[in-house]
Amino acid sequence: MDIASSSLCQAHKISLTRQPSSPVNSCSLGSVSVIGFSLPQISSAKCLRKRSSSGFVRACVAVEQKTRTAIIRIGTRGSPLALAQAYETRSKLQAIHPELTQDGAIHIEIIKTTGDKILSQPLADIGGKGLFTKEIDEALINGHIDIAVHSMKDVPTYLPEKTVLPCNLVREDVRDAFICLTAASLADLPAGSVVGTASLRRKSQILHKYPSLAVEENFRGNVQTRLSKLQGGKVHATLLALAGLKRLSMTENVASILSLDDMLPAVAQGAIGIACRTDDDKMANYLASLNHEETRLAVACERAFLETLDGSCRTPIAGYAAKDEEGNCYFRGLVASPDGTRVLETSRKGPYVFEDMVKMGKDAGQELLSRAGPGFFGN
Repeated sequence: MDIASSSLCQAHKISLTRQPSSPVNSCSLGSVSVIGFSLPQISSAKCLRKRSSSGFVRACVAVEQKTRTAIIRIGTRGSPLALAQAYETRSKLQAIHPELTQDGAIHIEIIKTTGDKILSQPLADIGGKGLFTKEIDEALINGHIDIAVHSMKDVPTYLPEKTVLPCNLVREDVRDAFICLTAASLADLPAGSVVGTASLRRKSQILHKYPSLAVEENFRGNVQTRLSKLQGGKVHATLLALAGLKRLSMTENVASILSLDDMLPAVAQGAIGIACRTDDDKMANYLASLNHEETRLAVACERAFLETLDGSCRTPIAGYAAKDEEGNCYFRGLVASPDGTRVLETSRKGPYVFEDMVKMGKDAGQELLSRAGPGFFGN
């Protein structure tokens, strides 16, 4: 249940003029939104790098002057990772469509979402689906933006009316990374060590394999915030999606990478999805040129699994579909009790075809629902 119906954040005109190849993690912008077609042009901009002892904190200041009309307005959240994904989208569009390389042709709008606004409570407590997409979807439906760039693991299994999500970019590494200043892996942490994570999926799998560890559930914030909390000693270790660290060029912080056997990823982890309005053929054509079909089918299989389980923020669920060496789809799914005392897994193999893969995901979900029984997920 969404906590509130939030409006777009107050407009501050700002332009994101870094080249697609520029490292996004060196420039972290505040959450602002520019409504309309105008794209500010920068007369001067400077990035201020404020380094803590960990080197995690970075900031960027830009000054706006003139405006131009944008061909495509991209909506995204304001975190450094969300911006990296928007820049990646912009770069890929410009590589294929010469008209989009002109100055001001693509404009990036930053929209603050409910999930960004409420950081003091665990995700499970503020509940509902679409915590990181609702306001961006509203901007898309209302015509304030033309396309919306999402982390697919944040996207509910249903889509709002008048929107379609026809495009997934090439998927990044789906595995989780172990981040710690004193140990090389979860297995090396002393009993009683505290691992910070906002993910019940990670919590349940950690406690299932390492019951001597403790988990801090409300370990929220963007990548830089979580790393700063770790550096400040609030927890002994944390887990982050390797895909995000790669997109931010921050893999130097990784102590080790967890195998899929140690930590099955979230549904659609590492995948970027791009939505547009159902009646916008122009944007649909642009997105068709970016779509990576192998990723789209894998994500569809995993989301069919999640939808069947009716997963929520209170449900530890993991799922991963990929093409094997024979060209078939191999799917693994998992559900767990929140405390990690019970973990149920299943797998499927079949043709790498949309209909077959969706069927596999649904069938795997039905099996785990049956095996779990009533009351398995507690609340």
